[in-house]
Amino acid sequence: MNVAPPLRVGTRGSPLALVQTRIFLRHLGSGEGQETVIATTGDAVQDRPLADIGGKGLFAKEIHEALLDGRVDCAVHSLKDLETELPPGVMLGCVLTREDARDVLILGDACGAPDLADPLAALPHGALVGTSSVRRQAQLLHARPDLHVTSIRGNVQTRLRKLREGQCQASLLALAGLRRLDMTIPNAIVLDPDLMLPAAAQGIVGITVRTGDMALRARLTAIEDAASRIAATAERAMLATLDGSCRTPIGAYARLLPDGGLSLAGMVARADGSFLLRRSLRGRSADADRIGQELGAILRAGSPADLFG
Repeated sequence: MNVAPPLRVGTRGSPLALVQTRIFLRHLGSGEGQETVIATTGDAVQDRPLADIGGKGLFAKEIHEALLDGRVDCAVHSLKDLETELPPGVMLGCVLTREDARDVLILGDACGAPDLADPLAALPHGALVGTSSVRRQAQLLHARPDLHVTSIRGNVQTRLRKLREGQCQASLLALAGLRRLDMTIPNAIVLDPDLMLPAAAQGIVGITVRTGDMALRARLTAIEDAASRIAATAERAMLATLDGSCRTPIGAYARLLPDGGLSLAGMVARADGSFLLRRSLRGRSADADRIGQELGAILRAGSPADLFG
């Protein structure tokens, strides 16, 4: 009897990427796949903002090249880092159950005690906050114009090390990553989406596959989380409609309602926080793509023309 070889699963080499790949492999079943670590430009270049070197698509470019030329059979991604328009021949095969999508404020030694009622109150006047995300930066400065932001890139462990070394007084990270890495951080405050709207698809792991691989597509459908797919569809449709670059602060967060409906909140802003527009829409879960497109159009119509340049 012929035994099919294990799937070759492409992944970035960061600790979080490897954990997410192993989560996917557990969904597939024991012995069903093996990791293939692929170096990406987004990981290799750490001294410049993503927007200056080509955008967040650089976290997937080399991985999708390996997928298309047959070196791997599928690939695992943090869906928030995956461009909304995939290369020809590549599709989003499935998404896994969403982790908590919220952001976390990590307070350094120079900050005050955490205050759940007013999370930003622990930041001293004029504090320096480290983040590479213009989305987080814009919302932070909109709420606290006195603060200063410095760009820090790298994996979760690198960013926490830079905070300990005093390169900034506080930082912001995704709660999903900390949970998947089983990390408990002292002086960490989970930020409500009303204060800090997450990135589109934050907390969702997505699996890409060759469009023509019908057998693997069928297998991936069996492990997909339907609720996470609906949320991802709405949020990514909004993002695609806005067509924002990595220089455009954009947030999106979809929630499934008890009655089967969908609520989608969206945000666009200037990086310095001087402009911020937030709107929301509700509708049927079956209309997730349309709701995302409509909210994107509303946000674009209410924003300055130069915001999406």
